[in-house]
Amino acid sequence: MKNFMSKKNTVTVFISNMTEDVWDFVQSFNDYKMKAQEVQENARLSDQHLHGVADERELIFISPYNLEQEFINYAQELYSFNRLTTLSPQKHSGEICIDLIKDEKTYEYLIAELKQYKNVVLKSYSSSRQFYRLKKKLISDGIMVSTPEAPDESSAWTVDFYGSKSGIRQLAQMTMTEEPDFRVADGLVCMGISEASQIAAHRYIKQHGVVLKTNKGHSGAGVLLFKEGDLPNNFEECQQKLYSILKQDLYWKNFPIIVEDMVNVNPKVSGGFPNTEYIIKGNGEIELLYFGGIIVTKAGVFQGMEIGEDVVSERTMVGIIDFGYFIGEQYSKSGYRGYYDVDMIAAKNGKVFVSESNTRRTGATHAYKALTRLIDKDFMDDYYAITHNAHPLKPNVAPMSFTQVLALTEDLLLKKGKKKGVVFTSANILHQQAVGYVVCAEEKKEALAIRDELVKRLKLV
Repeated sequence: MKNFMSKKNTVTVFISNMTEDVWDFVQSFNDYKMKAQEVQENARLSDQHLHGVADERELIFISPYNLEQEFINYAQELYSFNRLTTLSPQKHSGEICIDLIKDEKTYEYLIAELKQYKNVVLKSYSSSRQFYRLKKKLISDGIMVSTPEAPDESSAWTVDFYGSKSGIRQLAQMTMTEEPDFRVADGLVCMGISEASQIAAHRYIKQHGVVLKTNKGHSGAGVLLFKEGDLPNNFEECQQKLYSILKQDLYWKNFPIIVEDMVNVNPKVSGGFPNTEYIIKGNGEIELLYFGGIIVTKAGVFQGMEIGEDVVSERTMVGIIDFGYFIGEQYSKSGYRGYYDVDMIAAKNGKVFVSESNTRRTGATHAYKALTRLIDKDFMDDYYAITHNAHPLKPNVAPMSFTQVLALTEDLLLKKGKKKGVVFTSANILHQQAVGYVVCAEEKKEALAIRDELVKRLKLV
């Protein structure tokens, strides 16, 4: 008893395991270089998740790549952790939880550190299969861990099922009488590229556009958008063209394919892509975290978000929040726990369609957590924020260090006691000639002015 009483109270271990969330998808890439690039880019973005645990006080942060010391110092100054320890397995395969278990030296160090605490809380970007393996391993080695942001293992199926394109489509169809506003674009789930190419060709010719999605893609990969003029108008030629495109990547053959109508997007409603994010707590209670609009490229690749009340009209906001809660109620009944968001498409006919739901932390969770820590939990009431996870530098710009980035933007930085400015979300992404940031101010106009000055000084695209 004396030894137990002498232990420290609670420590949180956070695993930055972005690639594990889409491991099966990444494994199906035909192009080895593309696969390696995907794994590397996810690893480069792992340090942004440190902002996503800004509310923790005793923290062990485990990431695929070592965090730069200047970035650690920057985060420490912003969030005043009581303890911040960062660890990285020596080998990085994309399965960080497995890499950690196999790295005897790092794993033994972690065990020794955790034995100093009464309570160990294990959190992660995604409740992946590998995450549950790590949890079991820790327990077998005498560390009793709690996982409040993950389902019990008997309900772990909810992560992949509801986080897939086909899963959310099935849920919409099952509950359409209960919640008629929860709708998805008209489409079909099919297996095999032959069937998918035929259905897609028929829809393209009939409606002058079509969308194909693999069941669970990532960062734009696994989504094909074809607008009028992109494909032949002859059915046979169109089908052959689509078939030749789909056979290039193994993931179209391995997973269900969703063929959907092209929605005529209304950019006046949250930029055309409203979004809400929630958390389902351990007791099943659902809490709204934030809402806003997703910023995507023409090819559908996620770039960042606009967050705040001014981004979504009150009428639209009420509707999307309501069916976001409704979706969460279905998840909660099935045993899901943790973060989830609802990605939507606003159509010019006034309808809002659900495009997908991510059952994990998302591309802006870190921004929300940072701003609630630095400003206030209700910052959305009075502030506007814009994020970009990897804003590219202009070609031929010499690589910059994180120290140089901070020096060039010192007067723009959001700091303690200051309610507007820039938070840099990653140092590692600089190695890919990109900059990650969150910009926040009371007025949208001022926030965009800060962002434009940032773009100018750092010579961003």
